[in-house]
Amino acid sequence: MLRTAVADTLAGVRCVHPRRNEGRVPGGLDLETLELTLESIGEFARRELPDARLIELDERDEFPAELVRKMCSDELGIQLLFVDEEYGGMGAGAFDVYRVCEQLAACDLGLATSALATFLGSDPISVGGTEEQKRRYMARIVGDGVLMAYGATEPDAGSDLAAMKTVATRVASNGTVTGYRLSGAKQWISNGGVAQLTSVLALAPDGPSWFVVDHDVEGFTHGAPERKHGIRLSNTAALFLEDVYVDADRLIGGAEGLGLVQAQQVFGYTRLMVAAFGLGAGWAALDRAIAYSRERIQGGGPLSGKQGYTLKLIVPHVIALEVARAAIEDTAERLDAGAGPLNVEGAVAKLLATEAGDAAADAAIQAHGGYGYTREYVVEKIKRDVRITRIYEGTSEILEITIARGRWQDHLKSRGDHYHAQARELELAHATHPKVGAGVAALAQHALAELLECSRLGRLTRHQHILMRLGALIGEAEGAACLVRRAARAADGQLDPKSSRRFAPDALAAIARVNARNAALHIVTEAIRWVGGSEAESPRGLDRRLALTEVNTAQAGLIADLEQVTAAVYGAMHR
Repeated sequence: MLRTAVADTLAGVRCVHPRRNEGRVPGGLDLETLELTLESIGEFARRELPDARLIELDERDEFPAELVRKMCSDELGIQLLFVDEEYGGMGAGAFDVYRVCEQLAACDLGLATSALATFLGSDPISVGGTEEQKRRYMARIVGDGVLMAYGATEPDAGSDLAAMKTVATRVASNGTVTGYRLSGAKQWISNGGVAQLTSVLALAPDGPSWFVVDHDVEGFTHGAPERKHGIRLSNTAALFLEDVYVDADRLIGGAEGLGLVQAQQVFGYTRLMVAAFGLGAGWAALDRAIAYSRERIQGGGPLSGKQGYTLKLIVPHVIALEVARAAIEDTAERLDAGAGPLNVEGAVAKLLATEAGDAAADAAIQAHGGYGYTREYVVEKIKRDVRITRIYEGTSEILEITIARGRWQDHLKSRGDHYHAQARELELAHATHPKVGAGVAALAQHALAELLECSRLGRLTRHQHILMRLGALIGEAEGAACLVRRAARAADGQLDPKSSRRFAPDALAAIARVNARNAALHIVTEAIRWVGGSEAESPRGLDRRLALTEVNTAQAGLIADLEQVTAAVYGAMHR
């Protein structure tokens, strides 16, 4: 299902592909084209995917091949977004792709997975293929709308690619390698049973390498569709390779041993896509709960007027989703500016968005009461669908470790100053934008820096579960900082023109303030818990170092801000 294994109609638009723009001025789609694309996706969904049909297809556990091919044809042209302009595509930027993925997931996450699996399948070619390979295979995606699959995960290897058993044996003639024979099995492959082309990762003599395999080649078969908890509108199947022969020109990049490097180059980007899936599905569920609460009368009034409902089942999830959006947009802008792979930032965005999306969908079921637990209400389906986003393209647990290890190195290289430096920048932001929660977010970053230093001195990272908790807290602190910056830009009218405008600047500032308080308090209490709970002696003055008093004092005004957010949610126009 997409990647669980790697541990990680509008032609003629002038654009630059996000994965190829290092050192170049970012392009992507213009605003008008992006808005038209989003509108077209919405119209397609309204016409082809009414609730009744979504529920029917889900009940039948059916992959709607005709619909997916319509999405990847001239009728909608989704596939054009992910192909460079020089190969006939639209070359959408990372920001464009985030907005499109959010919209697709809001329509149906299974269909979104099916469409985006082609992009993942073409990814090794896009980043590592020869010029001839790019022209050959990208032309088939653009012109024929072929579906692709990404064959990396294996039954016994899971996320450990070092345990990969699929092998590629050289076939030579007169001392020249003319082809390879591939043998092995792949598991949980999105589009595995329907793709015409599959990128297969195999262990060649000189190391892991990618190969392009046609679906009808001898010895290449697939299993029956997996019976899944959710995303039933996507096809997921195992792949089996029994002495499958491919010509040497099917070796992506023309050299062995580049497979893992090619995969790692786009983790920040592909994880951003799945983050947008979590965001879109989470908001789709929450939007339904908000609409339901306006109509459902309980105790003489609508549920939307009852704080026990809104402040438990709606508002906390609105805040979490908008934190995730801020992290996604920050990462997307940096990718489009050629900032590099941003693997840690992509991991933070995906962790925040998929956890928030899953929690929002769960709350939406609760918000509907008994109705939400029935198949008649789409929130039940959304909950089953969005659950996969916490697993594929890197589980939440893998992401926590990825984040912790990456930022641990930053902490060590800076001699403990990495997050203190981030906090100082937030303190400067507070001076110019005192209403966005920057000062409280700075307290969170200072506390995080102290927690990391205590962890170093007490050697706490030798406990894997503490390393994972650090990863989650780092994501929380960085998300708070992203939201503060986004709120400040919104106040100045400086948001990216393509950015979501779901909330007005004053409401976004209130959301940022509430979240900054949450992050600071959680980081401080977790620091006290784990540092105090370790075998090492707790540092003297830990409460002072963590600024516990200041964090507690900063909670003042929380209830008023929550009321402001509630008013914004029930007055906001959806865009």
